Amino acid sequence: MTASNDRPWLANYPAEVPAEIDVNKYRSIPEVLEASCDKFRHNPAYMNMGKALSYDDIDRLSAQFASYLVNDLKLKKGDRVAIMLPNVLQYPVAAFGILRAGLTVVNTNPLYTARELKHQLNDSGASAIVVLDNFAATLAEVLPQAPTVKHVVTTAIGDMLGFPKAFITNLVVRHVKKMVPKYRIDHEVRFNDALTLGGMGKLPKIDIGHEDIAFLQYTGGTTGVAKGAMLTHKNMVANMLQAAAWLGTNLKESREVVITAIPLYHIFALTANCLVFTLIGGVSVLITNPRDMPGFVKELSKVKFSVITGVNTLFNGLLNTEGFDKLDFSNLRLTLGGGMAVQRTVAEKWKKTTKCTLVEAYGLTETSPAACINPLDLPEYNASIGLPISSTDVCIQNDDGKLLGVDEAGELCIKGPQVMRGYWQRPEETAKVITPDGWLHTGDIAKMDEKGYFYIVDRKKDMILVSGFNVYPNEIEDVVASCPGVLECAAIGVPDEKSGEAVKVVIVKKDPGLTAETIKEYCRHNLTGYKLPKIIEFRDSLPKTNVGKILRRELRDPPAPAAKTA
Repeated sequence: MTASNDRPWLANYPAEVPAEIDVNKYRSIPEVLEASCDKFRHNPAYMNMGKALSYDDIDRLSAQFASYLVNDLKLKKGDRVAIMLPNVLQYPVAAFGILRAGLTVVNTNPLYTARELKHQLNDSGASAIVVLDNFAATLAEVLPQAPTVKHVVTTAIGDMLGFPKAFITNLVVRHVKKMVPKYRIDHEVRFNDALTLGGMGKLPKIDIGHEDIAFLQYTGGTTGVAKGAMLTHKNMVANMLQAAAWLGTNLKESREVVITAIPLYHIFALTANCLVFTLIGGVSVLITNPRDMPGFVKELSKVKFSVITGVNTLFNGLLNTEGFDKLDFSNLRLTLGGGMAVQRTVAEKWKKTTKCTLVEAYGLTETSPAACINPLDLPEYNASIGLPISSTDVCIQNDDGKLLGVDEAGELCIKGPQVMRGYWQRPEETAKVITPDGWLHTGDIAKMDEKGYFYIVDRKKDMILVSGFNVYPNEIEDVVASCPGVLECAAIGVPDEKSGEAVKVVIVKKDPGLTAETIKEYCRHNLTGYKLPKIIEFRDSLPKTNVGKILRRELRDPPAPAAKTA
C-alpha cells in the first residue's frame, strides 16, 4: 500500500507517530511489566482510596500471586483464571500475577447475574476465580453448576489499603453499609493469604510468547451469545505500543496521572489505563464506584490528574455534578473518549469547563481495542473517530466486499497485529467476522474523508450500546421470552439522554394480565443492570418477514393506533 493512495491518513499523522510499530520489541505482557518495574521501580503505579502501590510493589506482589497459582494451586500454562473485581488494588496484582504465571485472564463483570456468570465460567473452562466478597453470593450460587472451577480466592474492598484503613473500610462495608450478602464457599482462600503462601515459594521461569492467549475477553460479537475473544500477548503488546506511540506526542514518561473510572474488566480501561500507562510509567488512580458522582468528584479533588478516560455518559455525569467545575484542571492534558459515540454537546461543554479537548477514539474488544484515534492536539471536537493507528489498515466495504471510496458509506473493516486470533472454541463464528486474509468485519457502518479520517454513520448489527457496554437483543429476548405470560418479544435500542441508548422490549402477551412491572422484575433476576429494559411496550403483533423473522427495524416506528401500550 502507498500513503498517497491506500493510506491517506499517513499524510496527516502527527510528526512523531510512526507508520509502523515494532511488535517484536516485547514477547509478552510480563516482559513489558518487568521492564517498567525495573525502570520506574520507586514510582507510584496504582492508587485507590488514598493508598498507593509502587512499581516495586506491583512487581513483588504479582510475582507472589503468580507463585501461588503455579506452586500452590498447580495450575498449568494456558489454564484460565477469572477475575470478578471492581477497580481496586487487587485487580492489577491479580491480573499481572495470572499473566506472569503463563495463564489466561478471564475478565468477569462483578454485576453479572448467576445465569451470565455460569455461562462465562463454563464457556471459558476457568479453573479458578478471584472474587470480591460483595459478589461472592452470586458465585456461590453458580459453583455447583461450574465444574471446572476448583479454586476460589476471595477478597474484601479494603484488603490492600494497609492497617488501620483496611480494617475500618472492611468493617464499614460489611457491617455498616451491609454491602456483602451472606454466602458460603467451601475451601475459599483469602487474597492476602494467597499472597503470603506465594511468597514462600519461587516462581519458576515460564516461557510466554506472542501466540499465548493473554485474555479471554467476553463480547457478544455479532450475535447475542457471549463469546470469548482470544487476545494473545502479541495482540495486547501491539496495541500497547500502538497507543503509546500516539500518547507519546502529548504525554511525558513517568509523569502522568490517569483517572481510571471505567472498570478494568472492560477492554477500554484494561488496555488504555492498566497496560499502556504501565508501559510509560504513569500512575493509575482507580475509582471503585464512579456511579457515586459526588464521591467521584471528591476523589478527583485529591489529585492533580493529567489524563482521564471515559465514555460519553461518564463525562456528561461529571459535568452535571456539583463541584466538578471548581476542580483544578491545570494539569489536564488529555481527555480520551471511547466505548460509545461522544456527543457534540458533551464535548463542547467539557472543553468549556476543563479547557481540554475531548478526543474521540474507536476500537472493539476484537481489536484489543484501539483501531483509530484522533490527534491528541485536536483544537476542538470534530465528530470523527480519527485516523487508523500505526500498523493498522482500515477500509470501507459494501455488502459484496467491494472497496468503497471517499465519503462512501459501508462496513468498517480492520486489519492489524491487534486483531484477535478469533473467538474461543467458535471457529464458525470467527469465520463470520475475520476473512482468510485477516480483515475483521466490525459490523459498523462508516465513511472516510479525503484526509483519512473515519466517521461512524450507523451500525449494521442490531447491537444496543448502553453507556459504552454492548447489549445484544438475542440475549434480552431469550430472557423475556422465558417469562410466563409472554407470547413473543423483540428488543431494540432507543435513544436515551443519559446512556446514549436504552433497551426497549416490545411484547405480545399470552396472559392478558401480564404487566410491565412483572417483566422488569423478572429481568432484574436474570440480567445485569445495564441490560435491563427501560421501556416495555405491548402490541397485538410483531412485524415479520415472510419466513417469520421479526423485523426489529420496523419496531423503531411508532405503533399502529390500535396497539395497546404500557
